[in-house]
Amino acid sequence: MRAPAVTTLVTGADARAREHAILAAAPAGAAILLEGMPSGHTILPDTCGAIRIAPGCLCCTGNLVLRVTLNRLLRRQPERLFIGLASTEHLDQLRSWLAAPPYDQLLALTPDLAA
Repeated sequence: MRAPAVTTLVTGADARAREHAILAAAPAGAAILLEGMPSGHTILPDTCGAIRIAPGCLCCTGNLVLRVTLNRLLRRQPERLFIGLASTEHLDQLRSWLAAPPYDQLLALTPDLAA
């Protein structure tokens, strides 16, 4: 069995700041899942392969979208994964959801990265 993907939740009120934080911390080849779009242009290069999902509470209304997107992303078996969140309103619930089966075997959650 492959080692769980080391996963960091990236928080901050500004999408551009979250992208900067991810760029500074992500090694080459890291998987990046972002909620929402930045105002203006993204700073992430096209080559980074970032996947974006529509903004909305990821543990409530966006749960199915997050689950499907995350499952597809995990099929690639990334060593590192960064998930950029547009809101921290339900951060504890999202973290609990990601720490529960089946994701507890697929993800190794790290402390959050504040942008």
